[in-house]
Amino acid sequence: METKLTAEGITKSYDGVKILENVSLELRDQEIVSLLGVSGAGKTTLFNVISGLSQPDCGHVFLKDSEITGQAGHVSYMLQKDLLLPYRSVVDNVALPLLLHGVPKKEARQKAGALFADFGLEGTQKKWPAQLSGGMRQRAALLRTYLSSEGVALLDEPFSALDTITKDTMHTWYLNVMQKIELSTLFITHDIDEAILLSDRIYVLAGRPGHMIAEMPVTEPRPRTRDFTLTETFLGYKRRIIELLKI
Repeated sequence: METKLTAEGITKSYDGVKILENVSLELRDQEIVSLLGVSGAGKTTLFNVISGLSQPDCGHVFLKDSEITGQAGHVSYMLQKDLLLPYRSVVDNVALPLLLHGVPKKEARQKAGALFADFGLEGTQKKWPAQLSGGMRQRAALLRTYLSSEGVALLDEPFSALDTITKDTMHTWYLNVMQKIELSTLFITHDIDEAILLSDRIYVLAGRPGHMIAEMPVTEPRPRTRDFTLTETFLGYKRRIIELLKI
C-alpha cells in the first residue's frame, strides 16, 4: 500500500520547553489512522508541524516523495470547530479553498456543489450555516477540507462537540464517504472507543515531551458497528490502550 504522508523524527520546543521528541508516523493510501493520547502530549503540536503551520526543531515531513517540512497548503487541516463563515452561504463556505486557489466563483460553486450529494448535503447549498444542525455543519466542514486536500487530511477531534447519537451517525457516514472519495485521514481523538471503531491503525502518544509509545493495528474490517464495542476483541484493544496511557 502506497505511503501518502510520513513524519520522521519530529522534535519541537516552545519557549525552551520540549513538546515533542523524535516522533515518527506514516499514513498510507486510503487509511484512517488515529493519534491517541492524553491532553498535553503534543498531538496538536504534531499536527501543526505536519500541516506546515509550524517548523520543527528537528525532523522532516514528506507528502509521498516530496519534502513539505514547514510548507503550509499541501495537507488540509480541520480543527475541532467547523469555522464556517456565518455571512457566506453553505456552498460558498465549502468552495472557499477553490476560490483561494484562483478558481472563478461560478466554477468553484459548481465543483463544490457536485459533491454535496455524496456528503449528504444536497439541498443546503443556499442555506446559511446557522440553519444547519451540528452534524450537517461538520459535513460541510469536512467537504471543505476535502476540497483543499491533496488526498490527505488532518482532522483534530471533528466529532467531539456532537452528542452521542449524532456522533454514531457521523461515524457511519464518515466511513462510507471516506471510502467513496478515497481520502487518507490522520485523526486526533481523546475517545478510545472512537479510535478503535474508525481506525486501521492507532498511534499512542504519551509523556512530556510527547513520544510514540505504541503503534496498534486494528485488523477487523470496516465499517465496525456499535455491537463491536461489546465484543471481547474490542475490549482487548481498549484494555491495551488504557494500560499504555495508564488512565
